[in-house]
Amino acid sequence: MNIKSSIACGLLMMVLYGCSLDYTNTGTISPDNVWTDKTMISAFLADIEGGMKPGWPLGDANNSDEGMNGNASMTNYQRGEISVDNNGQGLSYGNIDKINFFLKQIENVDPSVLTEVEKREMVGQALFWRAWAYWGMVNVIGGVPLILEPQDVTNVESLFRSRNSTSECVAQIFKDLDDAISMLPDAWTGTNYGRIDKGCAMAYKGRLMMWWASPLFNPSNNQERWQAAYETNKEALEFLRSQGKGLYQGKFEDIWYDERNCEVVMVNQFYYPDHTFNQNLIRPLRLTKDNPNNNQAILPLLLAYPKKDGTKLTLDIDRLSADPAYNAQFVDEFYLDRDPRFYATIFSPGTVYPVPDLTGGQRYWPAWKKVENPDDPKGFQYASMVKDQLGDSEQATNTCFHQLKGLDKTLTVALVGNAAVDWIEIRFAEVLLNYGECANEVGKTAEALQVLYDIRKRAGIENKDGKYGITASATSEIRQAYIDERFIELAYEGKRWGDLRRWKRFDILNNLKHRNALWLIAGKEVDPATFDWTNDMSDPEVRKMFSFDFIECPEGDKSVYKFNLSMNHWFYPIKKNDLDRNSKLEQNNEWGGTFDPLK
Repeated sequence: MNIKSSIACGLLMMVLYGCSLDYTNTGTISPDNVWTDKTMISAFLADIEGGMKPGWPLGDANNSDEGMNGNASMTNYQRGEISVDNNGQGLSYGNIDKINFFLKQIENVDPSVLTEVEKREMVGQALFWRAWAYWGMVNVIGGVPLILEPQDVTNVESLFRSRNSTSECVAQIFKDLDDAISMLPDAWTGTNYGRIDKGCAMAYKGRLMMWWASPLFNPSNNQERWQAAYETNKEALEFLRSQGKGLYQGKFEDIWYDERNCEVVMVNQFYYPDHTFNQNLIRPLRLTKDNPNNNQAILPLLLAYPKKDGTKLTLDIDRLSADPAYNAQFVDEFYLDRDPRFYATIFSPGTVYPVPDLTGGQRYWPAWKKVENPDDPKGFQYASMVKDQLGDSEQATNTCFHQLKGLDKTLTVALVGNAAVDWIEIRFAEVLLNYGECANEVGKTAEALQVLYDIRKRAGIENKDGKYGITASATSEIRQAYIDERFIELAYEGKRWGDLRRWKRFDILNNLKHRNALWLIAGKEVDPATFDWTNDMSDPEVRKMFSFDFIECPEGDKSVYKFNLSMNHWFYPIKKNDLDRNSKLEQNNEWGGTFDPLK
């Protein structure tokens, strides 16, 4: 039971049994007692953090060019069917209200309960989460009513507020973060590890400063914003390094399994049995339950990862279907000698899917077999190899490729709800990329390029040209290199959609038209009834049995499932219900209102 539930139960008991007691029951949990007990105060703060700390963004790849979540999963927003009714966003002040109440109450806590240091550390954490809550609204719709004190719910009229300007909200967010940075400890240890510390707050401010300088909020490209973002991120990097933080030097995949490593800046620690999450979404059909096949990798992500020497992997779609020799060559290039991050992030059919359910050395084979069917316009139908391997009667996959990053390798199908892999919301690599992107925008080319070299060096890219395959030199080229590298490094970490928005680059999605896929196709010599499921695509003889088919629109109807994002709507509208409740709220000007989210 959390602290709010405990208080509510205590108050309910007083109502039920009367309040005319002639003694003080010190064993009863009451609102006043909370602020006389250090443990209770800590629990109140923990409740705030527990309700706000982000977890794994399972299914988030469906928002961008990273992946898809099965048939017909392209949203109306992606297809250009937008309206206030369909896309309106609500204003949520529940957490802000709790934080404001906490900040007000802690002011008067007796020094015998909390030392000044303890009080400052708690206030610093609360201010961080208030900044987090406000940014969660401001980055989506622009300015919102700024409420920084507990509200009098008996005065209904006072609860209706006008929107503050976006710049006023951002200034308050930065102030809260600056105050938090001045109060928070350099680091937490022991059982306190994972709480918000100074480095986390500095890194988060750097992320937000970069957003504030990006085209979404800064269409005039005000260089003062970029300079401030550069300095903030540089300061965060230097501080984090002083605390022993840096790029993890082990295997890329182990960033998620080697807990509390040097790359972790902000983390949600999952553990069994008290704090787990359900990983059913990202596991493929027959190796999960309930809701499979989310975050399936589509073609742009598959091709984004370079070869191990840093050069690009290119695909000629026309030759793929017309030239069997080219197809065989591409299969080899696709599976062999890629950027090591590719193998750590994406599962490819015919390789190890590391879960206990596949016994006897089986690889997982979400591939397809062409079966002759004269009634089909193509003259054949695709038949799932997974059906033969594991007895699946449903469609095996839309893309053949699935998320490996962060997969809990210990869980069987029956236990997919017990995942306990830590979620790293901010890792050192992101802070480094934020700094490098800002460096490029203020003309510090060498610094920006060095970040890309460092990221690729850690990834395991060979340095055959002295530049790890990075060919960019001019500011615009380096800007594109950051778009490409963030796509690779931060894949499946919930950053891609936000990046495309803040860059105002929905054209990247629209130019794709459809969520193209590659399907691995078994040759005629493959008999699924006798196929050796321990075969592996690392074997050249096995690769010879397979080819790739380009699937233009695996969701089906190309006229329906097509990217058509509006290039005139960058902020979302406020929900009609919120507008109806509060006549003082203005709708955003992109949606027929008078509020300018850029002011």
